[in-house]
Amino acid sequence: MQIDPRSTDAKATYANVLQALDRQSDALAIWDDILTREPDIALALYNRGNLLLGIGRFADALNDYDRVIALMPDNAAALYNRGCALQQLQRYEEALESYERVVSLIPDNFFALHNRGAALLGLNRYEAALASFDHALTIEPNDTEALTNRGVALYELNRFAEALTSYDKALAINSGYVAALNNRGNALLALNRPAEALASFDQALAIKPDFVAAMQSKGNVLQYLNRHEEAAEIYGRALAVAPDDAFVSCMLLHSKLQSADWSGYDEHARRVITDAVQGKGGVTPLAFLAVSDSAEHQLSCARTWVKENCPPSAAAVWKGEKYRHPKIRVAYISGDLREHPVSYLLAGLFEAHDRSRFEPIAISFGPPAVDEMRTRLEGAFERFIDVGDKSDAEVAELLRMLEVDIAVDLMGFTTHSRAKIFASRPVPVQVNYLGFPGTMGAAYIDYIIADSYVVPQERCHSYAEKVVYLPDTFQANDPKRRITQRVPARTQVGLPDQGFVFCCFNNTYKITPRIFDVWMRLLQKVEGSVMWLLASNDATLRNLQSAARERGIDPGRLIFAPPTSYADHLARYKIADLFLDNLPFNAGATASDALWAGLPLLTCSGDAFASRMAGSLLKAIGLPELITDRLNAYEQRALDLATNERMLAEIRAKLARNRDTHPLFDTDRFRRHIEAAYVTMWERSQRGEPPASFVVPLAV
Repeated sequence: MQIDPRSTDAKATYANVLQALDRQSDALAIWDDILTREPDIALALYNRGNLLLGIGRFADALNDYDRVIALMPDNAAALYNRGCALQQLQRYEEALESYERVVSLIPDNFFALHNRGAALLGLNRYEAALASFDHALTIEPNDTEALTNRGVALYELNRFAEALTSYDKALAINSGYVAALNNRGNALLALNRPAEALASFDQALAIKPDFVAAMQSKGNVLQYLNRHEEAAEIYGRALAVAPDDAFVSCMLLHSKLQSADWSGYDEHARRVITDAVQGKGGVTPLAFLAVSDSAEHQLSCARTWVKENCPPSAAAVWKGEKYRHPKIRVAYISGDLREHPVSYLLAGLFEAHDRSRFEPIAISFGPPAVDEMRTRLEGAFERFIDVGDKSDAEVAELLRMLEVDIAVDLMGFTTHSRAKIFASRPVPVQVNYLGFPGTMGAAYIDYIIADSYVVPQERCHSYAEKVVYLPDTFQANDPKRRITQRVPARTQVGLPDQGFVFCCFNNTYKITPRIFDVWMRLLQKVEGSVMWLLASNDATLRNLQSAARERGIDPGRLIFAPPTSYADHLARYKIADLFLDNLPFNAGATASDALWAGLPLLTCSGDAFASRMAGSLLKAIGLPELITDRLNAYEQRALDLATNERMLAEIRAKLARNRDTHPLFDTDRFRRHIEAAYVTMWERSQRGEPPASFVVPLAV
């Protein structure tokens, strides 16, 4: 094609033709030539910006749009595309400003309204996003993308049934819209309809087999259904498509650990650790506790997770007011106020709080619960408020309206947790306690409740929160935990009549090849001994039996305990001889269960909170001799106890004596200590002082 080299219009026409033919680099060269000669041609700048936007050079495109707007401030098209470039750069606040200017010029511009909603989603402003999508849909009611994004806003507002309706509307228009199918599955899972969720993900993958988001979602629901082997398979497929995806890699490792599949474990664990340390988004903090016992690594992981998933809100809900209540209002916030280990530990504390000085409030969300523990907890609080149907923003506003002085997050990053409530700073003092045994890495969490063993003072710098040192142990305990009086015979639970019973009732994902090697060497050395474990799923049994066989141990020496009631489960501990703890993720509630039932527990401590929990409990019950800090010492101590009846009998007798005389199960003593901690936090806040680490003095 011949063009007049002197004609700017001819060159521009040719550049547009080249763009239409997808010859972007040739077209770009012509736009560059035009703008070198005449740098202030708005149309050329606009067209070059569009080309740059299309090939992913978003910062360069933004520069061109800014130059257009400097020449033509009310150019709606340039303002809109500027917003698109900013949105791709995740500069959502600036993108929002651009879209707002377009809407002020053209109030019913569907595209600007829709993208304004998308920018508001990026800013976690879900109510405003919903309003923008609703406005857009009055103009284009059948736009599947707008209907789907409207569903996203509703989902984030915990309005799951309405989100499902929005996704279904999109799919009625386009049944093959995979984004809506994937999001529909997530809404169904949130509504506790996992089988339907799985079907929705499968529909999406039938249409687009390499759709990574749907593979991730399917893996998540398979984990929820305890089908970890299948979850690992789908995460593996996702990783083949997206090999740099840190979330998929992390969840693949976690799923394999859930079913004791240790193939490629060392290399995979190193990769997940590297991803966390390098700040790659997607490594989930809870799963990471079982991968690395480095407090510094865990801090890096948590900080990245917060940045990606629950960053601080732009504006705090609490504006600095000083409340002057006759009692300190402490809100315990959790989705686990039901039959759950956290509640088993805390029920006694909730009941024991000094009501003359404190007003404890329960803020409950999570799955619906009608059980004995839920009934007990509802009676332990003057105000037990179920907020399962409220959005994070609504819960934050509720806490502000209640004028809560101290909010205690009992979940951290565990299942069903809602850190975004705390991200908007609804109360003066915010505390990380018990549910998540590690730092949350968030600037909006002021304190973590600990003790000098789980967080040695020289390790304070590895925690984003200020550390509150309780004098005995970090862990609350409930002395009313009921143990079934009738202890079953060994044969009733599948154990042999004779022989030493090693036991570990921790979650399967806490078992690593390294600790399993130790256990199998102990079985080799202690004739007739068995290892008693929880039966979590069929794949776990098969893989652990295979691992035992590979290490020269008869798989029949692994005995698996099926699920049972909590009281019956505690009674089972009495049959075992020695509980062997895990590293890097120690037993927490499980350790106190064993000690409460009278079973000695041997632990190996590491560097981080989660790898030092059991040691804290053993110190609080006067059994420091059961704490080791190296696996070879752990192995030797276990062997000594298993082969020296007198030594083990003395430990058992000491545990029986100490259970009622030492601090671990003294709920009222613990209550005095944690209340003293709350008073110090409250007083600092009242004086306008920033949070600071402190030591709670021993109660007299």
